[in-house]
Amino acid sequence: MPHKLFTLSEANRTLPLVKRVVQDIASLYPSWQDLVSQYELIAAAARPDWGESPEQLGLKAQIDDAAHKIHACVVELEQIGCELKDYEQGLVDFHGRLDDREILWCWKLGEDRITHWHELDAGFAGRQPIPEVVGRA
Repeated sequence: MPHKLFTLSEANRTLPLVKRVVQDIASLYPSWQDLVSQYELIAAAARPDWGESPEQLGLKAQIDDAAHKIHACVVELEQIGCELKDYEQGLVDFHGRLDDREILWCWKLGEDRITHWHELDAGFAGRQPIPEVVGRA
């Protein structure tokens, strides 16, 4: 499936919306993780032949609700044309072009603008500063 290709300027223009959506994810995700941990602790102590307790069922409903909200945020990012790469760090990639090759403009929650890029297969560890000449364009 072809990706939307963003210029650096186009990607930066999406950031006010992207920041709000990623901030929502960043606030929901730890709660979801905590609920899952609580559920697992209770489930580990339960006897399988008893079925799920009311407490487990309540936690399961909360887990499903949080997961639904997180998924809705991820879908919103996909509709913008970017990809969430890490729920905890709030990493988002935008497909773009640099020196006639497809790359990913890389943004992280807390950054004011996109200042890094990486190769398609490099990931966050391969982040490099955007060349100054491109950053001014």
